[in-house]
Amino acid sequence: MKRSKFAIEFAPEVIDHLKAIPRQQHGLLRAAIHEQLSFTPLVQTRNRKPLEPPGIYAAAWELRCGARNRFRVFYVVDELAGRVEVLAIGIKVGSRLIIGEEEFGT
Repeated sequence: MKRSKFAIEFAPEVIDHLKAIPRQQHGLLRAAIHEQLSFTPLVQTRNRKPLEPPGIYAAAWELRCGARNRFRVFYVVDELAGRVEVLAIGIKVGSRLIIGEEEFGT
């Protein structure tokens, strides 16, 4: 059985979120997003989990990636349209999550 591929789209705010992340990490983030979310964005794994209730930026899912899982990608999935929308990308520093210029304590 062949898996269908999901299109990945980015919310306009993600551009601002990436400004808080070192440029040399952008390629790693892009690769992780495409590798992890293109085919099975709704399958829970060690680094991919559903958020209950919807989390930051009304995201339904969180992907952890990068060295020591320090990056967080928040997204929603539209199964009927075959689309994943990345709503926010942040960096975890200790117990703080930084998304763009916003800081969230966890």
